[in-house]
Amino acid sequence: MAPSTVSRAFSRPGRVNAQTAARIQAVAAELGYRANPQARALSTTRTMMLAVVLADVTNPAFFDLVRGAGAAATEAGYTLVLAETQESAERERDVLEATAARVDGIVLAGSRSPDAAIHQVNKVVPVVAVNRDVRGLPSVVVDLEHGARVTVEHLHGLGHREVMYLAGPEASWPDGMRWRSLRQVAREHGMRVRRVGPYEPTVQGGVRAGEQWLDGRRRGAAAVGYNDLMAIGFIRAVTRAGLKVPDDVSVVGFDNTSSAELITPELTTVAAPMRDVGRIAATNVIALARGATSTRGEPVVVPTRLVERESTAPPA
Repeated sequence: MAPSTVSRAFSRPGRVNAQTAARIQAVAAELGYRANPQARALSTTRTMMLAVVLADVTNPAFFDLVRGAGAAATEAGYTLVLAETQESAERERDVLEATAARVDGIVLAGSRSPDAAIHQVNKVVPVVAVNRDVRGLPSVVVDLEHGARVTVEHLHGLGHREVMYLAGPEASWPDGMRWRSLRQVAREHGMRVRRVGPYEPTVQGGVRAGEQWLDGRRRGAAAVGYNDLMAIGFIRAVTRAGLKVPDDVSVVGFDNTSSAELITPELTTVAAPMRDVGRIAATNVIALARGATSTRGEPVVVPTRLVERESTAPPA
């Protein structure tokens, strides 16, 4: 049988007689043969690999996103690879330059780069941004405005009249969106809101925020962390000082990571379906890699909700 016929049976099965294809598949199974996607890429210019570029691979907020992207990649016959930028725009630039030539598409999560730099990468390989609205580029974001609204309304309902926002990285798009939304909703409810930081979006960053709050704490204030890790660090600093959450200060996080239920008290936090976010982003970037054209002018927005636990209560 001609080698070209065997090749078509794997790469373009619709162009081979059904009986012939079945015979080829049977022989391949007997020999233990499996198609090599990297070898196929040499003639198709496709690598059948998809990259997810993350700001911090240790942040549990990304775990479900990776699972969702991985499921979509597997269904489409792609291999998923991960790369970390360590919260650095410079590191992100290097990672994107090294990755772009080796994959068919990139899901970019937690980007710290300017829009122009992301567009430059998109000229080489399709990019879908996650939790970042990059004008002219497909993106998937969580509804941060609604997350801020339900947070403020929850605290207002408990009797709080002051909100302290523990800010994350200045180059973070979600940080700016959360701060603007918190200010707007707090203003609607006649509440005071102030921003402290920025801090690293880690437990240690939250500890530093807590230590500064302890130096000049204002009774009645509620703390809203940039993410769960910072909120958990804040709780750690407060409890080490002999104070109690939520008796002395209420604390709210963002992301609803698995750690939120492991801390004492369990953390009230804003949740988003990150597995869906990863799946949607990966599905879109695969479609673009296969020749689709993005016509959507606005980002895909996925819903958020508040998960009430033990870290919030009426002010003392």
